[in-house]
Amino acid sequence: MRYLILLAALTGLLLISYSARASEIWIDVDTSEHTLTVMQGDVVQAVFENVAIGRFGTTWYKKTKDDKTPLGRFRIGWINENSRYYRFFGLDYPNRETADRAWNENRITHETWLSIIHAINNEKTPPQDTPLGGYIGIHGIGNGDQEVHNQFNWTNGCVALTNEQIDQLGEWIKPGVMVEIH
Repeated sequence: MRYLILLAALTGLLLISYSARASEIWIDVDTSEHTLTVMQGDVVQAVFENVAIGRFGTTWYKKTKDDKTPLGRFRIGWINENSRYYRFFGLDYPNRETADRAWNENRITHETWLSIIHAINNEKTPPQDTPLGGYIGIHGIGNGDQEVHNQFNWTNGCVALTNEQIDQLGEWIKPGVMVEIH
């Protein structure tokens, strides 16, 4: 009988845990469609179109100054309300998956890998000055040219929206929100 009660309690906890995750806000960036979608579980909350990415496209193998947007799953690590790009939602890039891949492929040293992993394990922002690049986020265009934004991928690897769109997106963004870039 105790086994059945324990099983029922654990099942209830799993359902509560799943429900909490199903209601979480997360961001889906579709780099081929140039859209950013705010999701709550499986429900679309908002879609932003005409999103700009890195001027040289996307990559699983980002490196410093390649002007490519990294693919993968990240989390919002910090928010800069006074960015030159109007508002900046910083990603926890490089994340563990990126660091592990780079170390396994000898693109970073063991010391660099350790510094990234140490930051991640201590819930800190990973080092932003490694050979993998850094300061990747979602931001506005600041005082940039709206026409350039409308016609070109122009960032150094970030995801860019208009200032008005970034204000709207800000309603859902806080540190810890998951961002999937594909």
